[in-house]
Amino acid sequence: MFETILLIVSVLLIVLVLLQSNKASDAGSIITGGNDALFQNMKERGAELFISRITLVLGIIFFIISFILFLK
Repeated sequence: MFETILLIVSVLLIVLVLLQSNKASDAGSIITGGNDALFQNMKERGAELFISRITLVLGIIFFIISFILFLK
């Protein structure tokens, strides 16, 4: 039962991470100096905030289920 839930959470987590905005390309601009707004405080809003929160919750669920399966 836990294996099935872990599989579903894993797939959902992968999909949500792929849906998030590409922040890694912004971080790559540090080397070239092309992004002046990189360290400005930019808040997530709307759907981006929702996806980030769901990703966090699914990550915690993934960790807990993995830990339970490890202890079995």
